[in-house]
Amino acid sequence: MAELEGKMSGAGFWDNQEAAQAVVSRLSALKGVVQPAEELSQEVADLAELFELAESDPNELEQLEEDLSATTERCEQIELAGLLSRSNDMKNCFFSIHAGAGGTESCDWASMLLRMYTRYFERNKYRVRELDITAGEEAGIRSITLRVSGAFAFGKLSCETGVHRLVRISPFDSNKRRHTSFAAVDCIPEFDEDIGVEIKEDDLKIDFYRSSGAGGQHVNKVSSAVRIKHMPTGIVVQCQDDRSQHKNRASAMKVLKARLYMLEQQKRDAEIAKLYGDKGEIAWGSQIRSYVLQPYQMVKDHRTDHQTGNVDAVLDGDIEQFIESYLRHRAKSKQEKK
Repeated sequence: MAELEGKMSGAGFWDNQEAAQAVVSRLSALKGVVQPAEELSQEVADLAELFELAESDPNELEQLEEDLSATTERCEQIELAGLLSRSNDMKNCFFSIHAGAGGTESCDWASMLLRMYTRYFERNKYRVRELDITAGEEAGIRSITLRVSGAFAFGKLSCETGVHRLVRISPFDSNKRRHTSFAAVDCIPEFDEDIGVEIKEDDLKIDFYRSSGAGGQHVNKVSSAVRIKHMPTGIVVQCQDDRSQHKNRASAMKVLKARLYMLEQQKRDAEIAKLYGDKGEIAWGSQIRSYVLQPYQMVKDHRTDHQTGNVDAVLDGDIEQFIESYLRHRAKSKQEKK
């Protein structure tokens, strides 16, 4: 915090608005961790003093029990924030949803997941920008990529990386049979420009096409959308968010750099390799979480065994419980390995 505050007081700090805003956002996130811990520490000291003074007064002791309960709850929340301590956890991220096996069913399921996460973003006051979307042939979406910014965006949303499975009576089946659908969620951190990833122009295949999203007459006349394929790795990124072809190319290159950086990290970092390895094929046997609407209602995370019967609340964005349980599970597993 002291280092960032020193940068902010330096001459010319605001000359580069984008870089300055990144520093301000990081400082805000750090304060969100440090200040509650400092306040809690003082609160515990005050409760200890009050306890010594109130030992002989039952009424005061009863009030202290209530205060202690509230303090304990805040302590648990601070402990949870402490689990978001990986080097990239504070960063913004690129968040993607891809429909898997199941055709129209899976495209509809992908759009349901998009709604769920949109609600979650709203609850956490995350800022979201749509970079690219491909609609389903008949309903829903085939894929979507978002830029999500806010405190611990990558740290929290990386817990959702993997295949999500839905079981329900299909609204697209005239015989009202039960169907199983799959969709995959992916999340990579947004890095600064100086992450040290060099990309040769000769390694890129760049296509421009007309945007399929909103934008009025402009999107039908100008090929502003950009698709970039990195030939050595086969990684494909695309962006159609902006009317400017130049800006879309810049955004797509930023995503590509992040994906290439993460690819290199996978080779060296066992934790990130496991994170991506868990995702697997978007089909049977690879799911991290199941959402069952029929014949009973339940959402269960297969990594932690955390489950709830309130499916409607989960699909309306109440997924913090699953993120928290996974963070604790990951920390416990890491400790056991040590």
